[in-house]
Amino acid sequence: MDSNNREEQHKTSRSKEENDQSLPAASTGIESLPREIMLQILSKLPISSLVQFKYVCKAWRILAQDPYLLDHLYPNQWTEDNQLCLIFQSNYPIKNQLYFVDFDAIYSGKETPVKKIEMPFCSSSPELDVVSSCNGLLCLSSDNSSITSVYNPFTREYRELPNTNQYPKQSVVLGFGFHPSAKEYKVVKIIYYWSNELTNLRHGIRRFSFPKSEVQVLSLGSSSWRSLGKTSYYLDDWPGQVLLDGRIHWESRPRRYRPHRNIISFDLADEQFREVPKPDDLILGNLVYLAVLRGCLSIGLYVNYGKLEIWVMKEYGLKESWAKVFNIGSYVPKALEQGLERSFMISRIAKRGSFNRVLYVLKNGKILLQYKCKALVLYDPKTEDFKDVGFKEMPNWCETVVHVGNFNQIDTIFGL
Repeated sequence: MDSNNREEQHKTSRSKEENDQSLPAASTGIESLPREIMLQILSKLPISSLVQFKYVCKAWRILAQDPYLLDHLYPNQWTEDNQLCLIFQSNYPIKNQLYFVDFDAIYSGKETPVKKIEMPFCSSSPELDVVSSCNGLLCLSSDNSSITSVYNPFTREYRELPNTNQYPKQSVVLGFGFHPSAKEYKVVKIIYYWSNELTNLRHGIRRFSFPKSEVQVLSLGSSSWRSLGKTSYYLDDWPGQVLLDGRIHWESRPRRYRPHRNIISFDLADEQFREVPKPDDLILGNLVYLAVLRGCLSIGLYVNYGKLEIWVMKEYGLKESWAKVFNIGSYVPKALEQGLERSFMISRIAKRGSFNRVLYVLKNGKILLQYKCKALVLYDPKTEDFKDVGFKEMPNWCETVVHVGNFNQIDTIFGL
C-alpha cells in the first residue's frame, strides 16, 4: 500500500469518527453519576465491553477516552486480570491476522469465541509481527523492519514510522516502550550489517565475520531517527524484548570477547545499554527466554526432557534477589499430539515454534503457558495439574500477546 492510499484511509477513518461524534448524545442516565464513580466503573470493565460502551453515544465515547483512565488507572492494570486481553497474531495460513479474547474467558472454562480485529493493511503488505505491547499500543514490524508501525487495535488508529537506511545484508533487533518518568514513547532499532559475510585472510583461509552495528532511536512524534552510534552487544531478535519500568530487555548472543549469553537492558530515559546481573549458577543457553511476571523480570529456562524452570528477580538489579520460583514438568497438549503440519514449516513463525512460554501468572496462582505457537495451557503449581485452554475460532498457529486494551489516541501521542 503506498503512502497516499494509507493517508487517505487514515483521513477517511478519522472523518468517520468525527462525523460519529457530531451526532446528538443519547440520554442514558449514567451522566447523572459523579465522574469519579463512572471512571471507576469503567476501569473494571473488560476491553470488549469498553469497545461496545464507546459506540453507544458521544458522551460515552468521550468518557471511555478520558485521560484519567489512561494516566491513573491503566498503568496499574497488570494487577487486574479482568482488564487484560489476549491478542493472537497469525501469519498462517493468511498473513496479518489479529484476534482477541478477554482475560475473563480464561476463568470461565467455556470455549469463548475469539473476536477478529480489523487490520489497516492491504493484502499486498508484507508479513508483520508484534514487536511489543505497551499501554494499549502494538508495535508491528516486517522482516528486517522494512515497515514498522504503531497501532492501537481498539481504535484502529495506526502510524507508519519513518524508514531508516537499509543494508544489503542486515538483521534488525527492535524495541518499543514507554518511560513513565519521561512520559515518552520510543522505538529502538539495532541494525547489524555485514560488508562481507566471509572475510578473506592470508593463505586462502576464510572465517566468519561478526557484524557491525548501528543503534537508532525514534521518539514517537518526531519525524526522524537519531543515531546513538554502535553497540558492543550482539542482541537476539527472538524470543524478543520485554519491557519493565522504562527499560527494554533482550538476551545477548555470544561474541568473541563475550562468550556467554547475558541479559541486556536499554534505559529509555538515558538511552544507555547495561548488563543485568544473573544468577551465578544459571547458564543462559539457546532454550531460554525473558518475561515479566507479577512486575518482576523473569527467566524461562528449559531443562531435561521438556521441563521448565522459572527464575524471578524479586528486586530489580540485585543479583542476590534471583530465585527459582516454579518447576514445571513436561507436558504435551492435545493440540500438539498430532505433530506439526508440514505446510506450517514454511511460515516465518515456525522458527519460534520451538519455544514453550510462560505468558502470565493469574491472581489465583495458576500459570498461563503457550506451547509451540499452537496451544494454551493452564498449570497449577499447587497440584501440578495441566489443563488445555481453547477458544472457538482461535488460529491454529499464532503468537499470543498479553495486552492492556484501551483507547490511547495515537494522533495525540504523535502530536497531531
